[in-house]
Amino acid sequence: MAVASPAQPIAEAQEILQAPRRNYWQDAWDRLIRNKASVVGMVIIAFFFLIAIFANVLAPEDPIQQNAGKRFLPPTFVGTWLNINADPRFIFGTDYLGRDVLSRVIYGARVSMFVGFLPAIIILLIGGTIGMVAGYIGGRVDNLLMRFTDIFYAFPDLLFFIILIITFKDQPIGEWLSGLFLLFVALALTSWVGVARLVRGSVLSLKEKEFVEAARAIGATTPRIMFKHILPNALGPIIVWTAFAIPRYIIFEAILGYLGLGLRPATDPSSFFISSWGSLMLDGRTAYNSQPWLLLTPSICVALIVMAFTFVGDGLRDALDPRLRGTQ
Repeated sequence: MAVASPAQPIAEAQEILQAPRRNYWQDAWDRLIRNKASVVGMVIIAFFFLIAIFANVLAPEDPIQQNAGKRFLPPTFVGTWLNINADPRFIFGTDYLGRDVLSRVIYGARVSMFVGFLPAIIILLIGGTIGMVAGYIGGRVDNLLMRFTDIFYAFPDLLFFIILIITFKDQPIGEWLSGLFLLFVALALTSWVGVARLVRGSVLSLKEKEFVEAARAIGATTPRIMFKHILPNALGPIIVWTAFAIPRYIIFEAILGYLGLGLRPATDPSSFFISSWGSLMLDGRTAYNSQPWLLLTPSICVALIVMAFTFVGDGLRDALDPRLRGTQ
C-alpha cells in the first residue's frame, strides 16, 4: 500500500495558493458561457443588435418605397415551392402597398432594440436611486418613498400609455421620436417600482454587513458607501431583472403596434425609425388568410429576440447566484 510522502500535501497547498485568483464576476462569466442556451441567446441578441445598427446598409430596398404593380408578392421561396409568380428582388415578398417586407423587418429591429434598452436604463436610474435611498436611510424616508412607490404601482402601464397617446397624439410631444417618447414616459412612470423594491431589499440585506460597517468606521461618506460598497454587491439581481425586463418592453411595443397605437408611419426615408415589428404585424393581420408571411415574419423576429433574452436571463440568474460560486 503506497503511503503519501509528507511533502505531497505541502506541494498541493502551494499549488492552490499559486493558482490565479478569480473574483466573483470572472466566475459568473465562466458559468454563463458554459450555459449553451445563454450563448445561443447572446448570439441572437448580437445578431439583431448589428441589424439594428446597420439597417440602412443591410436593407436591400427602400423600406417606404411603394412599387407599382408589386402588391402582395409572395416570398421568393414560397413562389418557387408553390409555382406562383414571385419577384427575386423581394426575398420576403411585399405588403399591400408594394413595399419590401424584408427591408421593413430589418428597420423594425431598430425600434425593438431601442424600446428594449433605453426604457430599461431610465427605469434603472429612477428605481435604483429611490430603492437605494429608501433602503439605506430607512425610517421615515423609507416609509415615505415606499408609499410613493405604491401609488405608482397602482397605474397599469398599458392603460396609462393608451391615455397618454390619446391625450397627446396631436401635440409636439406625441410626435417626438415618431411617438416612441410617450412610450418611454409611460414605461418609466409605471415600471420603476419593481426595480425600486428589488434594490431596497438588496440594500437592506447589505447595509449591516461587516464590510459596510468597516467602511463606515473609517469615515467613508454616505454616498461613497452607497455607490462604492453597496451598489456593486447588489448588481447581481439588478442585472437579472434587466435581462428579463427588456423582452417585456419589446413585447409591450409589439402589442401596442398591433393595436395601432405604436410607431407613427414614417414618410421620410432618412428617418431613424421607419417601421416596427408591431406595426408590421398589424399590416399582416388583415391579409393573414391569403398571405400569412406578412404576419409571420415580424412575429418570428419578436419570438426569437424574446426567447434570446429569456435564455440569457436564465443563464445570468444561475451564473450570479453566489451559492454556485466555484462550482463547475
